[in-house]
Amino acid sequence: MKRLVFRAFLTSMLILAAAAALAAPPKAGLLRLATTTSTADSGLLAFILPDFQKRYNCSVEVVAVGTGQSLELGRRGDADVVLVHSRKGEDQFVADGFARERFDVMFNDFIVVGPKSDPARVRGMSLGKDAFQAIMEAAQPFASRGDKSGTHAKELAVWSSLGVTPGAGQKWYNSLGQGMGEVLLFAEDQQAYTLADRGTYLAMVDKLPSLDILVGGRNLAENKDKILLNPYGVLAVSPEKYPQTNFELAMKFVTWLCAVQTQKTIAAFGAERFGQPLFYADSAEYRAAQ
Repeated sequence: MKRLVFRAFLTSMLILAAAAALAAPPKAGLLRLATTTSTADSGLLAFILPDFQKRYNCSVEVVAVGTGQSLELGRRGDADVVLVHSRKGEDQFVADGFARERFDVMFNDFIVVGPKSDPARVRGMSLGKDAFQAIMEAAQPFASRGDKSGTHAKELAVWSSLGVTPGAGQKWYNSLGQGMGEVLLFAEDQQAYTLADRGTYLAMVDKLPSLDILVGGRNLAENKDKILLNPYGVLAVSPEKYPQTNFELAMKFVTWLCAVQTQKTIAAFGAERFGQPLFYADSAEYRAAQ
């Protein structure tokens, strides 16, 4: 537990430092990207960004935090572009004038992960809400991101479908305020259940020997709970709101990210190692080419 507290403190310091860096006046040839932790923790950004940086002779400064925090950075003009996964929040971002348009990028899905021993007996359930009900009734430890991320929003939506609002009064419920990677490590340490995006779980599976996918199947095709679909969108911050942002480079990033060749690279990421992609290509350009 002490190790988790230290990791939480270190993560908070890194977020503050990164946010301060984003708040500095943008430099020519620099793109400030605010994104969800899953794109970084899965290794996707490290896999695809070198091509963009080389192609446009630029650098990309990445802050990987929860989707809610990423959108807030965009709302403050402290990012040029956001890549996130909370459709409701993204649509509101556009409606409020902070972006001109949202673009489909990719999708994966959420899964319920927990101890292989599965004391709540949720293994093989078809619906996330049924698993959550069983975990709650068994008072088994559950790890929540608790960080206003897209994953946290999806988790709360599942609880809401049960008419439940879990909180500090329930000792089995752990709200961590951490990214996906840290939450999975906590679940491993504490033998807890959690809701995770499949991409991050697969990327970290070697560090999670006592956890297993209990709801969601071996791949997206086997996931019977369509509520657990996890779409990602990209939005360039509006120059009308913040003329100082690097809108031109942000739109080049959007165009590059949605282009068929980049989409094929995204679709290939993780496929050889895991027997399935960690993310599925979904831009309008990619769909039109199929």
